Amino acid sequence: MHLWVYAVRRIALAIPVVLGILTVVFVIICVLPRAEIACTFYPSAGPATPCTTTTPCLGNPGSDCPNPVYERAVQQLGLQRPIFVQYAIYLADVFTFHLGYVSPDSALGTGSTNTGLPALAGQSVTTVIGEFLPYTVELVLLTFFFTLLIVIPLQKRARAHPGGTADRIAFALSLPGVAIPLFLVGSLALAAVTFAAGGPAAPSAICGGQSTVFLDFYGSWPQPPCVPLYGTASLGPVGYPIWLHMGFISTPTGFPTVDALLHGNIGLAVDTLARMVLPALVLTFVTASVVLRYARYSRIERTDLEFLRGARSRGLPESEVTRRISGRSSAAEVSSTIGPALLMTLGMVPVVELLFNLWGIGTLFVYAFLGGVRHWDPGILLGILVTSTLLVVVVRVVMDVVHAYLDPRFRQEVDNRRPEPLPRSTSGTPRRSELPAI
Repeated sequence: MHLWVYAVRRIALAIPVVLGILTVVFVIICVLPRAEIACTFYPSAGPATPCTTTTPCLGNPGSDCPNPVYERAVQQLGLQRPIFVQYAIYLADVFTFHLGYVSPDSALGTGSTNTGLPALAGQSVTTVIGEFLPYTVELVLLTFFFTLLIVIPLQKRARAHPGGTADRIAFALSLPGVAIPLFLVGSLALAAVTFAAGGPAAPSAICGGQSTVFLDFYGSWPQPPCVPLYGTASLGPVGYPIWLHMGFISTPTGFPTVDALLHGNIGLAVDTLARMVLPALVLTFVTASVVLRYARYSRIERTDLEFLRGARSRGLPESEVTRRISGRSSAAEVSSTIGPALLMTLGMVPVVELLFNLWGIGTLFVYAFLGGVRHWDPGILLGILVTSTLLVVVVRVVMDVVHAYLDPRFRQEVDNRRPEPLPRSTSGTPRRSELPAI
């Protein structure tokens, strides 16, 4: 099977998965009260919101009258139409990236002091997620880089010298990342580097003593007094540059390091990337453990494969067998496990981002729950769920294609699973002698 044919088949098989997950999200939406659905998917205009079915009457404030904004929202959203029509409208909205609006009653909508964010009420969920997602993508990519930096050399050495030092180190690293809770690893790492740099309250050498050592590792950006990093030109009223809105959203790309470089601030770009190193290493502590664990088991199973025995029987030295013949097979081992491990980081990101106060999609997800069920933000939560689903499917398809490229036997196994047609006679019907015996 050609690689492009395999890629097209993987994409086709991913479509039912996406539709299935979107159907589950639709069922969750249908369980919500109709006023909650209208509040999430219909824009609010000023003080009039569709979040309640009634509103105080103009002539008699003591009594309630039907809310015209709510009635208009029900009509335009099609909530009174049959369920199949609602499902079609929902799929059309999802595939056009219309995921609703930030609820005016939620902590994100009101700008609660617990979040440190401005009021986001009425903003499009797609816009808000698009502002916070790039930081998480940059953090996950840095984790992916650190994971490969650790796994590939160890796997190469362990394959060349089974039972040697590298093999033992790989085995030792494959255990603690699974056994120790992530929040404990992150807390200990943050405390260790803070005290190693002089203590939490020690003056920061980066900001010229205008901040503390703890804030050098805590947060996505330096504090506003760090003028040497930001520069003195184009500072906003809060003390941040104008392109860094309120200190948590960078423009124009949303990727903090890239935006700092685009605005010519190399020092701030280096500081921003350095703040991601410790959270990325905490995530790598888990992902590298998972990859090393499964890659080691796979390597042990492949040690005595037939094509490797054939290469040794022809007199090739073990180093040549390991480097030239078994190398590509080893790369397939890593690619088959690095994908699931990378997807695991999406589930661990909220813990790490909240622990290090990073403005990513994980922190946004946690803040959408602030205030309990009465003041949660279903639009943000469901939007993050849909976005995560699409990201997981895309990463899964890409990793499968990479695995098939590195290990062509994977594509051959797919071909071998297809049933062979029965032999047919010249008349077009199977002969009795040609039918398989029962």
